[in-house]
Amino acid sequence: MGALEKIAEIEREMARTQKNKATEFHLGLLKGKIARLRAELLEVKASGPKGEGFDVKRSGDARVALIGFPSVGKSTLLSTMTDTESAVSSVDFTTLAATPGRWEYNGAVIQLLDLPGILEGASQGIGRGKQVVSTARTADLIVMMLDATKSHLQRPLLEKELESVGIRLNKRPPNIYFKIKTGGGISYNAIVKQSVLNEKFVYNLLHQYRIFNAEVLVREDVTLDDFIDVVVGGRIHLPCLYVYNKIDAITIEEIDKIAREDHTIVVSIEKDLNMDTLKHTIWEYLNLLRVYTKRHGEFPDFSEGLILRTGATVEDACRAIHKTLLDSFKYALVWGKSAKHNPQRAGLTHALSNDDVIEIVRK
Repeated sequence: MGALEKIAEIEREMARTQKNKATEFHLGLLKGKIARLRAELLEVKASGPKGEGFDVKRSGDARVALIGFPSVGKSTLLSTMTDTESAVSSVDFTTLAATPGRWEYNGAVIQLLDLPGILEGASQGIGRGKQVVSTARTADLIVMMLDATKSHLQRPLLEKELESVGIRLNKRPPNIYFKIKTGGGISYNAIVKQSVLNEKFVYNLLHQYRIFNAEVLVREDVTLDDFIDVVVGGRIHLPCLYVYNKIDAITIEEIDKIAREDHTIVVSIEKDLNMDTLKHTIWEYLNLLRVYTKRHGEFPDFSEGLILRTGATVEDACRAIHKTLLDSFKYALVWGKSAKHNPQRAGLTHALSNDDVIEIVRK
């Protein structure tokens, strides 16, 4: 029996099992088995052929993956926001390979990646879906394109496919310390009272994975799924923006209902409705910041800034300018929101804010 058949059999058993407090432990172990089997499916064999058209070189300051069912407007969005001409048609499966595009916004160069439309069961290889959803793992942000005129079930179906390949949307990694050891058995400690996770489940799950020596420290209230993710590993936590297209074809009441959902933007790409809001929201979700540089005795260069990640420090800015700059670094002068006074003398660990100005003083 193959991995897919085993997964289907376990899912049937889970569907037959009544969900309550008494069966929660049993269902959690079954989820652990499914997670292990899916991890085996995702392992890429060195001798296996590469997916044609999916090996796209990363470029720019960030990558955004456009993912969705066929004919929802991904290619239209790419053609609208970039100079790339992606095949656009009302016929399903017009896009057959990953198509990259270059989008410049707020001084940043962002790579938009138009992925082929996927079908239900994509994570199991249906319609080349495994390559599509696996390519999404390389993105900094997922823009899930949805058709506002179609069923709202398309959103949970796509989420399920991404979950199956280890992508967690709009979630942060669970605060669990887990380390496999060479001896000493299993040590479990929870410094916060747990609602569902307990020592018995931890021991049984680890034994199921043939782990008999490990240290587990849980620092927050977590679910069984959270602990399974930590044990299995290989999980990617990505921000996701749900974009409902074709709002010009539905009523105002329907638009208002959809727009109130979390992480959601409503647009009409063809009618150019709400597109500026979409671009600004993508920028915010990427968590990028722009920092300007200046030379001693000169005005700042506002024509071209450094694009860094939110939380970046003076050290990150030095590396972005030139990797050898750290060798001669003495201190930095910082103007802007992160400075207590202008200018502030700062060291390498000083955290920068958007639109800060920085001057590097060398030894």
